[in-house]
Amino acid sequence: MSLPWLVSTVLHVTQDGKYFVAGDLYRVEGELLENETEKAKLAKVEAIAESDMIVYKAPNERAHITVFTDVDCVYCRMLHKEVAQLNESGVTVRYLAYPRSGVGSESYQKMVSVWCSDDPKKWLTDAKLGKSIPANKCVNPVADQYNLGNEVGVRGTPSIILGDGTLLPGYLPVAQLVERLGL
Repeated sequence: MSLPWLVSTVLHVTQDGKYFVAGDLYRVEGELLENETEKAKLAKVEAIAESDMIVYKAPNERAHITVFTDVDCVYCRMLHKEVAQLNESGVTVRYLAYPRSGVGSESYQKMVSVWCSDDPKKWLTDAKLGKSIPANKCVNPVADQYNLGNEVGVRGTPSIILGDGTLLPGYLPVAQLVERLGL
């Protein structure tokens, strides 16, 4: 039996394997309803060291977002042009690599070059501006971040994860994103 939609779906299976439920697990306590699946996804993302990310730190951080990005993605480029505004609004932007074409693709190679460069923030900006960047190789987290993106439900870029674990699939203008963060 082939069920391709199950690739990143969370399954809850009976011990004998005869029954399963596909989807998120929620916990209900009084008035509280918590999505335990989203919390588990967020925990995996939050476990990544910032040293493995490319981080644009807000001087007066009030919130942070973690963005799965691709250097060749038009909407990722639009979001990147707004990083300064997000920082001014108190939002730190933390990038993880998600080359949409997959590991080994041209986008993947560019992202490895960015992560392995002497100044990843500069080279990420240049790559998102469509500029040529020098090839670099090193031990890097790009493939692991791509795999994590698949695991937590990333289907396109940018995919933005808020501090509460909510995954926003796609670009949002600064005003909407800041509002969504409650700032």
